[in-house]
Amino acid sequence: MSNNLAISLRAGTKESHTAAENTAFMKCFLKGIVTKQSFQKLLGNLYFVYNALEEELLRHSQHPVVSLIYFPELNRQANLEADLAFYYGNNWQNLISAAEAGKAYVNHIHHIANTEPALLVAHSYVRYLGDLSGGQGLRNIVRSALDLPLDRGTKFYEFDQIPTVEAKRDFKQKYRQALDSLPVDEAMVQKIVDEANYVFTLNRNVMHELEADVKASLDPDVFEAIVNQNRPGSTSEELVNA
Repeated sequence: MSNNLAISLRAGTKESHTAAENTAFMKCFLKGIVTKQSFQKLLGNLYFVYNALEEELLRHSQHPVVSLIYFPELNRQANLEADLAFYYGNNWQNLISAAEAGKAYVNHIHHIANTEPALLVAHSYVRYLGDLSGGQGLRNIVRSALDLPLDRGTKFYEFDQIPTVEAKRDFKQKYRQALDSLPVDEAMVQKIVDEANYVFTLNRNVMHELEADVKASLDPDVFEAIVNQNRPGSTSEELVNA
């Protein structure tokens, strides 16, 4: 019997999703204002986040709940490594560091993995469905803003095993069906929704720390005009991942 987790997550995170789009960093990003420096730092933070998430998903890949939403074809770590090598060079591992908010994000992933692994579902949902949905639009924004060479610099948003729009749509449906098949009761459904909202908070905290680089690249009046415009809702059917 379906637990309606997919619908619960979508409805239950709508406000958090909108709030994520209304950070100054994302408002600028969605208007095509992306600097190489800020995007490099974003990728660096995401590398640590996905490294932690994918390590824990693999560690719990036999867990009765986590196993049902464990899809290695979604893994982002190798793609992030390719992007970081492009932006920083082969010595990238010695040149990146996590912001304080990024460190807190990583620590929280390891904490829930050690205490209540089923909550990893929330992290998988927010991150990967965001990558497959709104993340595809963000890819185009980055490519245009940074005038990138063909096939370089945006591997993070690209899925070799889910390459087409149709394949992504079918996979998202498969993922939602997997969510609804999880052996969780109503109490755990609510815990997962609550955790998904917290994932958005963790993500927003990272965005706030990256805001200064974007602000420094703009005329102060232009920056204020952009950040004072509230976005009414999400930019895609699912999630925007930043």
